[in-house]
Formats: sequence, structure tokens, C-alpha cells
Amino acid sequence: MFLDLVIRESNESDIYCIKEIYNQGIEDHIATLETEIKDDSYIKEWYEKHKGRFKVIVAEQEGKIVGWASLNQYNNRCAYDGVADLSVYISREFRGKGIGKQLLVALESIARENRFHKIVLFTFPFNQLGQGLYKKMGFREVGVFKNQGILDGEFVDVMAMEKLL
Repeated sequence: MFLDLVIRESNESDIYCIKEIYNQGIEDHIATLETEIKDDSYIKEWYEKHKGRFKVIVAEQEGKIVGWASLNQYNNRCAYDGVADLSVYISREFRGKGIGKQLLVALESIARENRFHKIVLFTFPFNQLGQGLYKKMGFREVGVFKNQGILDGEFVDVMAMEKLL
């Protein structure tokens, strides 16, 4: 665990670091079905959607962004206003060092403050590091979508998980 790690709400000057870490997740095929690297235009538009209840937080060590997490809109129907989708991305060299846990703790607090009653997430069944963290943090497996997407020309399954707040 990093003693000098700061978890804080993101600001616009963080978006290029967020984009870089997100693109690492895309390249590494461990956290998303996305296959196209994101550009500045994409990340600016994405960031604009994360104001109000849908927050983005970052983990910063010695002035460098080493990870981020966000609450995302799960569904635009009003019946799902209390449900947020979760994203967590950690820079390659900092994965497995406890940063994700600190981001999740902070994000859950923000979710409660913003009147969410549940957080859902989608992960690959082969992402054991991520699943271990989510299970330790109280998320439960809801089910697996078989052949949900394609990575490297092959179908992959996606696991749904949830946590009631």
C-alpha cells in the first residue's frame, strides 16, 4: 500500500492521464471489450458525461496519476437512477499494489452521497486480479454472459457483479 497515495476527485487537467491508463487497459485486453485506442476528442466527451452524480476519481502518487475509477450511467431509464456502473483502471506498473481497493472505497462513499443504492460492474472471468478485489470489497457474482464480445478474433465471456450499498 502506498502511504503517499492521494485519492481525489478528478479535474480537467487529469483527462490525458486518464486516457493513457484507459488505453493501456484496451491494449492489454484485461478490462474492456473496447479495441480502439481512445483519442483526445473521445476522452473529452467522456469526461463531460461524468459531472454531477457520475464522478471520476484519481489515485495520485507524487504528482503522477497512477489509476482512476468512475461511476457511469448504467441505463438512461429513470427506473435505474439508483444504479451506477463502475470502471476501475490502474496504470500497468502499479497493478496489484492495493490502489484499486483505495479507489473503490472512495468511490463507494461518493456513490452513497449521490443516492446510488447499487453498483454494478462487468469483468472478464479470466481477470482473476480484478475479481479477487471485487469479491473482497463485497461484490457478488450475478452471472456470466457467454460469448458477449470478441477480442483478438475470439468470443469472450463477461461476468456481471453487483454490490448493494
